[in-house]
Amino acid sequence: MSDVAEQEIVHYETSGGAARITLDSQHNRNAISTALVEQLHEALDRAARDDSARVVVLGHAGGTFCAGADLSEASGAGTAQSSPEEQAAERTRIFLDLLRAIISHPKPVIAAVDGHVRAGGMGLVSACDFAVAGPASSFALTEVRLGLAAAMISVPLAARMNSRDLARALLTGEKFDSAHALRIGLVSEAVEDVRSAVDELVAAFRPCSPQGLRENKALLAAPLLAELDARGEELAGVTARLFTTPEVAEGMAAFLERRQPSWANDAE
Repeated sequence: MSDVAEQEIVHYETSGGAARITLDSQHNRNAISTALVEQLHEALDRAARDDSARVVVLGHAGGTFCAGADLSEASGAGTAQSSPEEQAAERTRIFLDLLRAIISHPKPVIAAVDGHVRAGGMGLVSACDFAVAGPASSFALTEVRLGLAAAMISVPLAARMNSRDLARALLTGEKFDSAHALRIGLVSEAVEDVRSAVDELVAAFRPCSPQGLRENKALLAAPLLAELDARGEELAGVTARLFTTPEVAEGMAAFLERRQPSWANDAE
């Protein structure tokens, strides 16, 4: 096991009636690594059993909420047991399980964002029931600039965002701020003080029955879970197919080398 995997990179505490889960893998901008997914699953399971928490708050340490997939893991070669394509498909299935764990959680989940959100991180935000974004927040679906598709996360994103705005975000990879994220439906609130806004939202759940919250949330989540279940294998296949293409190899190499990819020509 690596040193990173042994570290606690997802913190858990209960305060003010909320289970507060904090992503703290700042060395890779809270990227979706194997270790982060495992620890986040554990924290979500713990929150489901925590009778002192009526709601879950998913926040972050550092200036990034989540940078998307850990490309240092994603760019690894296959093993004797599996090809790179099979590994990509398996990573996608693992991420699908994480999205389902958030969407199907018995308690409301609030994303508390005051930093950068990219690619798969947008999927985490859209899987949450509420998203509160502060002034340091910025958002982008950067997959298109790597030669990838926002396959799995397109399902929860389509459930939150206006269709024309989602099309522009998916097809351009443009960055936008919290005010724009509010206008297009990605976040619930764009605020100056995330902590205060989240605490106010948490307080709104205190009069609510745990059973009532669980049953009403299940009603809201059912259509989204059904679509994820129906399309999960198809979308995993899209990601697996693209990860083996020369364009993705170039896109990820350019990202890791901090340069423009070969197709990003300057305008004449």
